[in-house]
Amino acid sequence: MSAYKDIAWNGIWKQNTILAQLLGLCPLLAVSTTFVNAVSLGLATIVVMMLANFAISALRALIPYEIRIPVFVLIIAALVTVVDLAFNAFLHDLYLVLGIFIPLIVTNCIVLARVEAFAAKNGLRAATVDGLMMGVGFVWVIGLLGAVREFIGQGTIFSGVEMIFPTLSGIQVLPADYPGFLIAILPPGAFFVLGLLIAGRNWIEARANQRMLEKRLHEHPPTASAAGA
Repeated sequence: MSAYKDIAWNGIWKQNTILAQLLGLCPLLAVSTTFVNAVSLGLATIVVMMLANFAISALRALIPYEIRIPVFVLIIAALVTVVDLAFNAFLHDLYLVLGIFIPLIVTNCIVLARVEAFAAKNGLRAATVDGLMMGVGFVWVIGLLGAVREFIGQGTIFSGVEMIFPTLSGIQVLPADYPGFLIAILPPGAFFVLGLLIAGRNWIEARANQRMLEKRLHEHPPTASAAGA
């Protein structure tokens, strides 16, 4: 269980694919104009990452090392095709909004990085959990980014949810006459918000490391000889 907790913590926070590794920024910045769009792409990415990690972990003993990357890409492409067709069939309006970014999951370096770094070297259960947790880490960041940009840019939240649940509608948080803040939903706004999120994570990590150092010094104070040296 300790190993799985480490995998979960790495995926969600410590080795977060966006905030720590800065991978997959193209779809992150392009699709995160609203919360619904962002989370929808994130969930599609989770499905692909889980299934890709599972499949490659199961087949890793059969894949020659020299051609592993083309085989990995082929497996990922097959899974993305299934997800793409499912979106087209069951969520067609959302499919039209996300457009090319669903097929582009094939080239998302997050997916390929995890199957190469983890799934190809670990068992089925650990690889599947890693794919899930790395996907969850991607989803919460892209979802938060989309929510912030949508709120600042349009004054709404959950805009476009009717594409998934026809009986629901987005919430107008700010007054209806809110003029909007255009830069928030343009590419520069995505960079600004993402930069603030990365800075916030780094600040939290720095504070945590400082507290840990102080705790260690309190529990094991330096000896007089060490202090004199």
